[in-house]
Amino acid sequence: MDIQKTIGRSLSRRGFIAGAGTAAAASLVGCSDDGPTTPTPPTTPTTPTITDADILNFALNLEYLEAEFYLRAATGSGLSATDAGGTSAGSVAGGTQVMFGSTALANYANEIAQDELNHVRFLRSALTSAGATPVVRPQIDFTNAFSALAVAAGIVPAGGTFNPFSSQNAFLVGAFVFEDVGVTAYSGAAPLLTSKSILSAAAGIQAVEAYHAAEIRTLLVGMAATSNDQTYVGYANKVSTLRGMLGGGNETMLSSSTIVAADTTNAIGFSRSTDQVLHIVYAMGAGVQTKGGFFPAGLNGTITATAS
Repeated sequence: MDIQKTIGRSLSRRGFIAGAGTAAAASLVGCSDDGPTTPTPPTTPTTPTITDADILNFALNLEYLEAEFYLRAATGSGLSATDAGGTSAGSVAGGTQVMFGSTALANYANEIAQDELNHVRFLRSALTSAGATPVVRPQIDFTNAFSALAVAAGIVPAGGTFNPFSSQNAFLVGAFVFEDVGVTAYSGAAPLLTSKSILSAAAGIQAVEAYHAAEIRTLLVGMAATSNDQTYVGYANKVSTLRGMLGGGNETMLSSSTIVAADTTNAIGFSRSTDQVLHIVYAMGAGVQTKGGFFPAGLNGTITATAS
């Protein structure tokens, strides 16, 4: 299956072309009456410095996404204007309150929604306290992105739709899309942080995201066992396969005997680079990408484009 073409048919996107080099002109050697001139050596490009604030803002973009998903599913309403960063925050398409058939599951959804809201508030406060500016919520699209991913994963046929807010089982699949990405993103970002206090806080957030991921994975498998219906576990595993193809592997399939996502040799949780995370949330395969999927206008901040 050509993932790039499949997703491309479901989501409209424009290509991004990086600036081309200009070293050719500098390499020309001219001649004059005084003899040949010495060519100007090309300038060595410098790699932009990624700061702790850049990494926290990258995480904040992802927390906006999760907070909006869970708040809308649990309460029918998203982030307040204050929590989203003010009037310049991007719009959110899709998302309605889920009619949960289980009080316990509704309570879980509310708990996770509050956790993600608290993560947004914490990251915004931490950035402000460090003298940095928190990015505002980027534009988010749940409607088209979920359907495109469902088509690409083989959950629905071409032209079909998938609405994670339509039922509690569909909600669990939608939550599954995000949770493992959040865990691996924090793990991948940890070595990039220079401040021990920020690293400690990020580890704490990752722990909560891992609890969320385990909760969603357990609920999917448990409900399948109770109903003797593997449909939604099958959907989750198709999401895992697609996520692995877009974002560098690092997936563990769900089953009645497998819940934990970790490597089989050392039982260490997976990690993803910012590049791999962006490929997943932009729902795009190979190539430089600056927007798409859940972020139709891209992320806000410094870390916004895939490397390749």
